[in-house]
Amino acid sequence: MHFIITDASLAKSRAVHLSGARLLAAMVALSLVLMLSAAGLYHWVFLKGAREGWPVIGALVRLVVKDEFEQRDRFMRENLDAMARRLGEMQARLLQLDALGERVSGLAGVNFAEFKSTAGQGGALVSGRSLSMEELQATLAELEQNTGQHVDMMTVLESRLIDQKVRSMMIPTQQPVSDGHLGSPFGWRIDPFTGRSALHTGMDFQAEPGTSILAAAGGVVVTQELHPAYGNMVEVDHGNNLITRYAHASKVFVKQGDLVKRGQKIAAVGSTGRSTGPHLHFEVLVQGVPQDPGKFLAAGRHLPVAKGAAARAKAAEGTDG
Repeated sequence: MHFIITDASLAKSRAVHLSGARLLAAMVALSLVLMLSAAGLYHWVFLKGAREGWPVIGALVRLVVKDEFEQRDRFMRENLDAMARRLGEMQARLLQLDALGERVSGLAGVNFAEFKSTAGQGGALVSGRSLSMEELQATLAELEQNTGQHVDMMTVLESRLIDQKVRSMMIPTQQPVSDGHLGSPFGWRIDPFTGRSALHTGMDFQAEPGTSILAAAGGVVVTQELHPAYGNMVEVDHGNNLITRYAHASKVFVKQGDLVKRGQKIAAVGSTGRSTGPHLHFEVLVQGVPQDPGKFLAAGRHLPVAKGAAARAKAAEGTDG
């Protein structure tokens, strides 16, 4: 394409030649300039109209802003409703924890009602209605407080249960022989050596020589000696002035100062000391006073079956003093 440019008097002229590529580039450049100009003008007019409240532009701006706010509000409402549902589920689980805590507190010996009144409780239960942000924040704060109180409560219950477990392990309720049957029970009987009535301060378990003698509870060995009457004897201190005594053993597998666990093998059945046959003489002493071991063993459901008449019939058989 050729262009001829002349001045007013036609005295001078100039020819301009544009190829196809140059013409296309010029048109693209012109289009870009026009687009940028239009965009700038539109932006300027739109902003000016929005600031000054021109009727058409102001209405358009309000419509756009309203739609944007509605979308944002709808998004927030959906999220608030989802959080409220989750909060309701958490509160329901806290109610389940309350029920569980009430059952466990009975085992731990804790008055659950008094504990809750001391710790305090509260918090509006989340219902099906929509909550505002302020209500949701307040409920979350109360839920956090209640959760902390439940943690404290469960910690107390755990401590009580552990303490009870430890105490129960220190009470002699474990059967002290692995394989044997009851001979002479605790109480008054005819002494097999003197033939006179005498207090039998323990229980006799008849068993084969070498039968395992087990610690009736955990504790510390305070005595391990050869006694004139009790023969090879072991005494275990369980704390709280409670001691168990195991007598007439053929062998002893612990020494003074040893820690023993419930059910641990500490000796073997024999017939040493003042004895007429192989058996274990088992005593329970509280503050040095002999107690009926049968009551302790019965508490642990380890007491061997021995009907009253049969047990007394064996009292005159080979037992200790």
